[in-house]
Amino acid sequence: MPNATSPEHPVSEAEIEQAIRAGIARYFNDCRTRIPGFIDRHFHYPGAIETNRKALGWDMLRAPINLLWAPVYALACLLKILIRNRPRLAWLHQFADRVPAGFTTQVQQHISDLILVDLLNDGQPGPLLEDYLIESLESVYARHALEPVDHQRFSTLIEPLVADALSQYRVTRTASADITNSISCTVLGAFAFQKFTPGGIGLGVVLASMLAKFMAARDFILGETIGGWYYSWFPPEPSLATTASVMVAVMAALAALAALSGVIFDPVQAAVGLHRRRLNKLLDHLERDVSISTQSSFRPKDQYVARILDMFDMIRSGLI
Repeated sequence: MPNATSPEHPVSEAEIEQAIRAGIARYFNDCRTRIPGFIDRHFHYPGAIETNRKALGWDMLRAPINLLWAPVYALACLLKILIRNRPRLAWLHQFADRVPAGFTTQVQQHISDLILVDLLNDGQPGPLLEDYLIESLESVYARHALEPVDHQRFSTLIEPLVADALSQYRVTRTASADITNSISCTVLGAFAFQKFTPGGIGLGVVLASMLAKFMAARDFILGETIGGWYYSWFPPEPSLATTASVMVAVMAALAALAALSGVIFDPVQAAVGLHRRRLNKLLDHLERDVSISTQSSFRPKDQYVARILDMFDMIRSGLI
C-alpha cells in the first residue's frame, strides 16, 4: 500500500478544495492588513489631492451626466434583484443587465487601478491571488505527485469577479457625490435662505422663486422698492421655464463641483471609517465569490441611499 508521499497516490478533491480555501483566506487576510496604509496614501492628505486631481478636465462634464443617469442605473439594479429568480422574466433581467453605469470618470478609473494594483496585487504586475492559490496547491501536489497546476483556470475564474466588483465600487463614487450634493444643498439652504432644501431640486425651486420675485419687483409699475415690498407679501409664481432652467443650472453646477469634492470629502470619509468599511465589504464579497465560484455579489447600498434622498427632494419640492 503506497504511503502518503508516494507519487502513485492521487490528490483527492477534498485536499484540493482545502488548499484552495486556505490560499484564498490567506490572500484576503493579507489584503485586509493593507487597507489602513492604502487609505492613508490615497484618501488622507496629501494623497487625496493627488487622487482627485484627475477630476480636472473631462470629468467636469462626465460628472453631471453620471449624476443625471444614476437614477436610471439604480432602477436597473433594483429590477435585477427583484426578478433574479424568475425564469419568465429572464429577458428583462438581461435587458437591465446591459444598462451601463454611466461614463467612467478619470477619478473612478484611477481609484479602481489603485485598488487593483496597490491593494489587491500589492504592487505586483500580475494577479497576486493566483500566486497564493498556486502556492497552496503546489504544496499539496508536491506531497503526492508531480502533476502540473492549471494556472489558466484561476485567471479565468478571478478576473471577471474582480472586474465586476471594481465596476460596482466606481458606482459608489457617483453615489457619494450625489449624497454630498444633498447634504451641501441642505446646509446652503438652511444658512443662506433659511429654507429646507434637501437637494438640487429643492434649491433650484427656492432660487427660481427668488429670481421670479426679483424680476417682478424690477418691472413693478410703482418702482422696484415698492415692488419688492409688495411681492414679499404676495410672492409671484415662477414660470415652468424659469423653474426648469434654474434647476438644470443648479444641478449642473453642483455636479461639476462634486467632481472635485473628493478633495474635501475623501479625508472626511476616511476619518469616520467609510472608506475602510467599503473596502472591507469589497474584500468580503470578493472572498465569498471566489470561494464558491459564483457571480459577483458586491452591490454597495450607497446608490440606493442617494436615490432615496433624491426621491425625498422631489416630494419636498412638490414634483411628485
